[in-house]
Amino acid sequence: MMKICILQTDILWEDGGGNIRAAEKLLDGNPGADLYVLPEMWGTGFQTHPEADRLRPVAEMCLEWMKAEAVGRNCALAGSLPVAKAAGDAGDKLCWHNAFFFVRPNGQVETYRKRHLFAYGGENRHYAAGHERVVVEYRGVRFLPQICYDLRFPVFSRNRGDYDVALYVANWPESRITAWDTLLRARAIENQCYICGVNRTGCDLSARYCGHSAVIDAYGRVMVGMGGEAGAAMVEIDLDALNKFREKFPVLADADTFEPSW
Repeated sequence: MMKICILQTDILWEDGGGNIRAAEKLLDGNPGADLYVLPEMWGTGFQTHPEADRLRPVAEMCLEWMKAEAVGRNCALAGSLPVAKAAGDAGDKLCWHNAFFFVRPNGQVETYRKRHLFAYGGENRHYAAGHERVVVEYRGVRFLPQICYDLRFPVFSRNRGDYDVALYVANWPESRITAWDTLLRARAIENQCYICGVNRTGCDLSARYCGHSAVIDAYGRVMVGMGGEAGAAMVEIDLDALNKFREKFPVLADADTFEPSW
């Protein structure tokens, strides 16, 4: 069994200190989880112009806080932040990524860089897409980190028998929340896995957000679901039960084979 706590926050625009205090309050009020999951760009808000010099120190401060909390609380923390590419990186001329950080209890960081950039919102004009699919094993459970718009592209997240839980962190607006609710359940069913979807609430400069964070089992059943208020929810996932279901109903063994193009 593993305890996962989803942290649905009302993100303050470019206010790293305020967002840290809000997250810290939720951590203090919900002790004992193995993994805490924050939304997409939880420390800054959804930034489509990350080039501003003021943004880098905010994101760096938030990542350092994640490391300190993971070590201090003996847990893992996950969530995304805007991050500048290291000097000398080859490839795209763009120098920023929307990066999912999975921080282990020893402070070690695993990083997934968002593959599918949200062109409708201009993300592709200011960020470079990631090209690597990442799976993180932690305390015997295999996690697939994904970010927001990735949810709409099932080929990239197709379970090849290599993960047990997919983590989707998001800034998913209220106007498209039906798609969020529907696709989370679809990904759980088609990939025979747990899905943990963590969305924000509140408003930013361009949209309103209504939460609907949830943890869903491999049958598509909502184990815990949240409304539109900031808060936290805890759930236990059972890897033994998941494996028994996969053995009894081996859907993944009948999946189509394909060669990834990324």
